[in-house]
Amino acid sequence: MSQSKTTDKLKHKLKDDKNEKSALKPNGNTVTSNILELLITIVDRSKAEYYTDLIQSFDVNMQVTAFGHGTADEKMLVYLGLGDSEKAVIFSVIQQNKLSDAIATLDEKFKTIRNGKGVAFTIPLTSVIGALIYRFLSNNR
Repeated sequence: MSQSKTTDKLKHKLKDDKNEKSALKPNGNTVTSNILELLITIVDRSKAEYYTDLIQSFDVNMQVTAFGHGTADEKMLVYLGLGDSEKAVIFSVIQQNKLSDAIATLDEKFKTIRNGKGVAFTIPLTSVIGALIYRFLSNNR
């Protein structure tokens, strides 16, 4: 076989491979790289719904609220000026690029809302299993 025919076959094969890869993308959509973090917010149980709605406004698609009870005894709560020890822990998956705005808003609300004090912190997510789950969590449709 001549070198020219071999070169033509390789070019044809590379072209076919490229077309096959582009065909695998559904409807030409691509997933952008959004780094995700787990935002954990601890607030009074009576304010849980308010903070859940507030966090959702930052394109958060998945939130779980768990109810908890503080460990401090009644005397310590009175001494610290804290009222109810019943808390809500809100777990939210949020994009890293929206995190600074969300934390700033939460900080402002913690300071200005009556009985709205709370704690918020994040844990970085290093991986997510499945492209569909990742697209859902990063609000990338």
